[in-house]
Amino acid sequence: MEEVEIIGHVGTYVRAIRMACEEKNIPHRVTEVLPRSPEAYRVHPFGKVPALRHAGFELCESKAIATYLDRTFPQAPLIPTEPRLEALTEQWVSLVNSVIDRTMIREYVLSYVFPRGPNGTPDRAVIDAAMPALEQQIAVLERAVTPTGFLVADRFTFADINLMPILALVQAYPEGQQALAAAPRLRAYFARHAERASFRKTAS
Repeated sequence: MEEVEIIGHVGTYVRAIRMACEEKNIPHRVTEVLPRSPEAYRVHPFGKVPALRHAGFELCESKAIATYLDRTFPQAPLIPTEPRLEALTEQWVSLVNSVIDRTMIREYVLSYVFPRGPNGTPDRAVIDAAMPALEQQIAVLERAVTPTGFLVADRFTFADINLMPILALVQAYPEGQQALAAAPRLRAYFARHAERASFRKTAS
């Protein structure tokens, strides 16, 4: 089995692909590459990460990479083949990537990681403006995981993998931690899946 090369720097989507490889026991290595670096542009037309190389094949965008891995390495499937469950997995990946990531990571978390307020402090105006949407999205996720403890039916899928690194970062900061505290089932969902070996092994 030829090793998979994951190209990218530590981040939510790189971690998701690393988790997928761990869940499926795929031999892999990580090549540390920053976004918008020359190496990133060699694989992604906009210089984003993660990207993948495998057996002479190159691919970018995390959902495309996850699908490729799941079909190339069929053990421990992460994307259901039953049409409705597959569609629900796609639905949650899309919602997280297009809406939740923008609020929770781009607007909220990055305000702490790259503070642009007075004297290098987090920009309170940006954080405060993000909170209503963040709290609404936490409530949506709380309802989604309540029936089974998963986003899709009663199984752990790439939809859950895609969300877990985001929740890990959100609760590292005070307002996010408070929002998660108000969502007991989502908090329990995170705590349970955070015990998975794939999540622990990709913590750094």
